[in-house]
Amino acid sequence: EYIVYMGALQGAGTSAMVDHHNLLLTAIGDERTARESKIYTYRKSFNGFVARLLPHEVQSLSAEKRVVSVFPNTVRKLHTTRTWDFLGMSETLNTPSPVDDEGHGTHTSSTVAGVFVKDASLYGLGTGTARGGVPSARIAMYKVCWVNGCSDSDVLAAFDEAIADGVDLISASMGGPSRSFFEDPIAIGSFHAMKKGILTSCSAGNDGPATSTVENVAPWIMTVAASGIDRQYRTVATLGNGENLSGISINTFSPQKMMYPLTSGALAANASELYGNASACDFGTLDKNKVMGKIVYCLGSNGQDYTIKRTGGAGAIMSLEEEIDTADSTVIPGTSIFPGDSKMIEQYINSNKNPQAVIQKTITINVSAPFLASFSSRGPQKINLNILKPDISAPGIDILAAYSSLPTITGNPNDDRHAIFNIISGTSMACPHASAAAVYVKSFHPDWSPAAVKSALMTTATPMKIIDADAKLGSGSGQINPTQAVNPGLIYDISTSDYISFLCKEGYNHTTIGLIVGGTENIDCTEFKPAQGTDGLNYPTMHTRLDSNSMIISATFYRTVTNVGYATSVYTSKVTSPGGLLVKVIPETLKFSKLNENQSFTVEVKGNLEPFGGKLLSALLEWSDSKYNVKNHIVILRPVAD
Repeated sequence: EYIVYMGALQGAGTSAMVDHHNLLLTAIGDERTARESKIYTYRKSFNGFVARLLPHEVQSLSAEKRVVSVFPNTVRKLHTTRTWDFLGMSETLNTPSPVDDEGHGTHTSSTVAGVFVKDASLYGLGTGTARGGVPSARIAMYKVCWVNGCSDSDVLAAFDEAIADGVDLISASMGGPSRSFFEDPIAIGSFHAMKKGILTSCSAGNDGPATSTVENVAPWIMTVAASGIDRQYRTVATLGNGENLSGISINTFSPQKMMYPLTSGALAANASELYGNASACDFGTLDKNKVMGKIVYCLGSNGQDYTIKRTGGAGAIMSLEEEIDTADSTVIPGTSIFPGDSKMIEQYINSNKNPQAVIQKTITINVSAPFLASFSSRGPQKINLNILKPDISAPGIDILAAYSSLPTITGNPNDDRHAIFNIISGTSMACPHASAAAVYVKSFHPDWSPAAVKSALMTTATPMKIIDADAKLGSGSGQINPTQAVNPGLIYDISTSDYISFLCKEGYNHTTIGLIVGGTENIDCTEFKPAQGTDGLNYPTMHTRLDSNSMIISATFYRTVTNVGYATSVYTSKVTSPGGLLVKVIPETLKFSKLNENQSFTVEVKGNLEPFGGKLLSALLEWSDSKYNVKNHIVILRPVAD
């Protein structure tokens, strides 16, 4: 299957369905085959269709002047951190209705606009009053994800419907590998949403801490990373000798006995099984007779609680190979202990004739926050070298929100626990927090553009408390601060015309841009104000990526800010930068005499780098008057050579 994207809706004349059929007929050459090949037509908010095509038919359609792109109908995934798919245990329900039989949609939508619910919890964990960020908002849900994932064609269909329905914001907690803007369904849908004044908020992905993993990177999207809040869930395993090992998990089970027999995967190995690693409790490697009724210690932390449950065990203690910050629900009493405690439990098991342990119910502890989630995808992005992504961070670790009672709380069909609230993690959970914040800002400023709302959230964000070099590539401008964003002082606005200039600078041809923007065959880039500077866009952050062998830093950023603070105000610039990086702001002072007045400035970034190796330099430009402080992050990256 392929998606044939044709840009904006055409004017009056031939209907879209007839036009699409004629295109297919030309490419295929047979009336009946052409008619049967088409699967779906987009005709409410943009122009295109989905069809079954052979390679030569794809080439023929791609050559058509009225076609922007033809790309495979691939599958995207939800951005939660744990799935049972790796065990071959996808839910067998593909319900052909809007019902949420997975839980993800209920969780994310209630995070945005759930009503107040007192004493909400997951089996007593996270107890408190649950509510969405904007409980008075109304939600329209479009189901695009099924057993096999979220197909590009369904994602585009949802955008087509939502834009036509007149929504104010689109929140999409899903993604896939980055592709060029107009071969990416989320980038396409969000562009047409932007033209209608609708901001699209998207999750950044869960492939961190690796760099260059961020998804949903189009500049008209608000790309959301996951941050941690000041509460974490910990689960203690107490050994028979009184030692307490603090681990991380969501364990809803209270112990039924003071102590349980304890063994390890190595000691409980099935001697007749030649494949797999018993020490890691691989499926099929354990002897049921040696596991039954016991807590089992396993090397690694890869969902072995399911294996131990299947083998008749009473609990699972898993060992982490590195520190993590995300707790997953276990199907039996279970915890993942931190690397430093592995030796202790191994020595205890191997030096005692009758080792014992008990796994306590999960508790909460306070931690320093905000910080970037270890799983949250990092930049730099792969599509544009000069736009920093993600844009912003929002809470995405161990989030309690409403849940569908149809699936189990783990997604494991052999789990018997169902709940109307659940604790899960992912940039999927961060995205609706940022979406709610955007709706909150928009409620105060209904006339603001999508870019203005995003700018307000970015320039008022709270800095991360714990940050390293890679985290600077993953946290964007910081964690959302909705109440501050309502009054940002200055905003960086971007119009559709600005995006056209940006696309011209990026090398898109006149015909393509004409189809995308207006359904016409041509747009003359010379008729638009040229995109200036290193990035060519009035973005709230400033970023450039150098060649891996570059030693000279030289970048220029042109920016225009709009006064939304005091009518008469004077903003003074302040730059905080590391040694070796010179940041010059021209002019250093901006004077405003009325609201909604624009003032422009230039930022010149220069410096020298020592040869060889990756390098990241970050600076902060702040514009301040007597009340407002507008933060603009500057990030310069020289990647390690491939």
